[in-house]
Amino acid sequence: MLLEVAHLTVCYDRATLINDLSMGVDTNELVSLVGPNGAGKSTLLKAITGLVGWEREIRRRSTGGDVNIEGTVTFDGERIDQIPAHEIVKRGLIHCPERRRPFREMTVIDNLYAGAYLLKDKLEVKDKLEKVYQLFPTLEERSHQISGTLSGGEQQMLAIGRALMFRPKLLCIDEPSTGLAPILRAEVFERIQEVCNLGITVLLVEQEVNAVFKMASRNYVLSSGKIIAEGSAEELLQDEVLRKTYLGL
Repeated sequence: MLLEVAHLTVCYDRATLINDLSMGVDTNELVSLVGPNGAGKSTLLKAITGLVGWEREIRRRSTGGDVNIEGTVTFDGERIDQIPAHEIVKRGLIHCPERRRPFREMTVIDNLYAGAYLLKDKLEVKDKLEKVYQLFPTLEERSHQISGTLSGGEQQMLAIGRALMFRPKLLCIDEPSTGLAPILRAEVFERIQEVCNLGITVLLVEQEVNAVFKMASRNYVLSSGKIIAEGSAEELLQDEVLRKTYLGL
């Protein structure tokens, strides 16, 4: 397994958001995490990529609140749950956050360069930029536009493009279709499939179950911080209770 999560529990003060959760992602897979709102999907991604640990320090300093994390996260054969988020990025595990979150007052190209801030080789940065532009031609057309003026779909492409600027082995993408019109959702999903076709492993959190089930090789269903089902789209859709209660189909 490229990514292995074992017995992970995440508690914010007294609220348990992830409860003894274990899962894994193989190299070159596109794996989806689906489930109802509040299931813990985004928290799981943040725990995997080190952002929960960062939030713990912020909460302790600002509000005195606490975040407790138990369990292990192993990436590419190395345990990473005790190292900071920027060190996890260096290892090729990249988080593409929910609601895009570009640096709104910066240009498109400056946002992309920000994604490569840990790269020292200028030729490598140039090569990464060219590949992002090949995948997202719109970003090249908008390269000097202020990012906050982009449409929602363009901002999502920018978020994925920025994440691709630093040697990703595994790209965690959180709710890429949020707030997008159907035609833009379809385009974003098509680009995510192209990313996977480039040999980059993808872990995708998404509410659009029908769309991701067509793309993913395996799927995990989360509810109340626990994985309640795992399998292919065909296997999961055979369970009528699961389909109606947790997948909304």
